[in-house]
Amino acid sequence: MQPARLAAVAFSICGLTTALVAAGSGSGSAPSGSVAAGPAATGSALADVIVQPGVIRTGRTQADPPTTADCEKAYKVACYQPAQIRRAYNLPTLYARGVTGKGATIVIVDSYGSPTIANDLRVFDRTFGLPGPPGFQIIHPAGRVPAYNPANSDMVGWAEETTLDVEYAHTIAPGAKILLVETPVSETEGVHGFPQIVTAEEYVLNHHLGDVISQSFGATEETFPSKKALEALRGAYQLADQDHVTVLAASGDSGAADVKLDETTYYLFRVTSWPDSDPLVPGVGGTQLHFNARGNPTAPTVWNDTYNKATDEFVNGNPGPSPLAGGGGTSIFFSRPSYQNGVRGVVGDRRGVPDISMSAACNGSVDIYSTFAGAPSGWAPTCGTSEATPLFAGIVALADQVAGHPLGLINPALYQLSAEHAPGIVDVTSGDNTVSFSLGGREHTVPGFRAGPGYSLASGVGTVNALYFVPELARLAGVSLSQIVTSPSRRSPRPTRVKGASEREGPGCARNAGARESGASPQLFISFIRLTGSK
Repeated sequence: MQPARLAAVAFSICGLTTALVAAGSGSGSAPSGSVAAGPAATGSALADVIVQPGVIRTGRTQADPPTTADCEKAYKVACYQPAQIRRAYNLPTLYARGVTGKGATIVIVDSYGSPTIANDLRVFDRTFGLPGPPGFQIIHPAGRVPAYNPANSDMVGWAEETTLDVEYAHTIAPGAKILLVETPVSETEGVHGFPQIVTAEEYVLNHHLGDVISQSFGATEETFPSKKALEALRGAYQLADQDHVTVLAASGDSGAADVKLDETTYYLFRVTSWPDSDPLVPGVGGTQLHFNARGNPTAPTVWNDTYNKATDEFVNGNPGPSPLAGGGGTSIFFSRPSYQNGVRGVVGDRRGVPDISMSAACNGSVDIYSTFAGAPSGWAPTCGTSEATPLFAGIVALADQVAGHPLGLINPALYQLSAEHAPGIVDVTSGDNTVSFSLGGREHTVPGFRAGPGYSLASGVGTVNALYFVPELARLAGVSLSQIVTSPSRRSPRPTRVKGASEREGPGCARNAGARESGASPQLFISFIRLTGSK
């Protein structure tokens, strides 16, 4: 996790947002239909573990959404709008064929939320010509959320995080419903707030409210008092695995490093974070997108802005170096899961992260729109694995539609697709997550991991070409090839889990599948399978 920067700057693990923490205008309310449930259980030995929203603010808000040229001229970094992100992942053809995430529900979990998110999403959609989501609801399953306080920098940070999560999950899967789950206690580098998140996610799962859960937060593994303390928080992930619900987590923004309980001091050796290190969770790392002069995407690289002086000035107001890179490494708590046996030469006998990577670079930020009080209203370039995670949640929602049911734990499928050199997996072969920082008047470097062909601890199995990846994932994680249905009058069958996945089927899968709106037709699904070369 990242420490706070300067007196008025909040910074933490999974995303970076450029907007000065200052008094600003903004008001709004949650969409109608928000609900609250009972109080959450409290933590004990976990009270010191800290998880913060992935947000950094540096005064870059403006009245209109900046273009790439605007950002390059003003800040000497690139920034992108939704159409460019969609182009980077080859999504327009899927949309043209009716694959928009229809019938799926993306669950976004954030502490406090944002008081203006409903209005902000409407403005975001109108500006970029996106349809509104078919459903957008806010619930409070872990207890009443305190009233928004613009003088509380923690609440302001989570409001920015919520904005990023909602707007960019919707960018990728515009036909999916969004369920925003707000919790009443902030995450802080250990477990203060984690019990409430577990309670909220278990409520969602027990009531079969969603298909993919996006988490843009985490805590350095070394900040947990013991593995037993961490195990006490895994109930939601175990339940999700049983019910075939996919749960994602960001891998963090400090490269191979991360911070201690004081949130300001970095470990001087390689560390990683949880829950992205959990074997039941796909960990989402970061890449940097690149486009040629015609605006067409070229080969992505590992996100690492640590040594880019212009980006450090843009984010931190100084030339750095400062850790700005996708998290990755091996777990101190979890041994290698069976689905990583094929990459044992990289991970050894430990669980390795990330599993997959998406756009996260600050030199390649995305535009978000927000109007909550406590920060200037308008458009702000934003970055970090808090961007990557909701982007990938949108991708999973598209695959849910194609399969006709939620996919559950997709990690075995990711590694099988990588081993098969499937066209939907795009190798990230350049870059690393080595980071440097100043501590005690000295510059320290934590050596990271280099990308290369196949799996790496810098980018996972790589990134995705969604035109191919979506049907491939739907095929492999959702149904076996022998089960593909060709009759136009029938739905896709219930899933058969691939090797390494849980064998149990919970009630959530049946409930979700039965209640799902009409999604991709069987004919559409078969055409995708043919497109990817499968039989």
